Amino acid sequence: MAKIRVIWIKSGIGYAEDQKRTLKALGLHRLNQSVIQEDSAPVRGMINKVRHLVKVEVESQ
Repeated sequence: MAKIRVIWIKSGIGYAEDQKRTLKALGLHRLNQSVIQEDSAPVRGMINKVRHLVKVEVESQ
C-alpha cells in the first residue's frame, strides 16, 4: 500500500478541540513534525478534517 508523509505546518491554537485531537490521532505532537502513514480512506478523512493545518506529500517507493 502507498505511504504518505503528513507535515504539521500550522498551530492548532484557536481551532476546535476535535481538530486538535485529530492531529494527535495522526501521530503529530509538535509543529513542523512529519509522520509517515498508510494511504487509506480513514487517514485521508483525518487529513481532510485538518487540511488547513497540515501538508501532505506522497512517498515514493
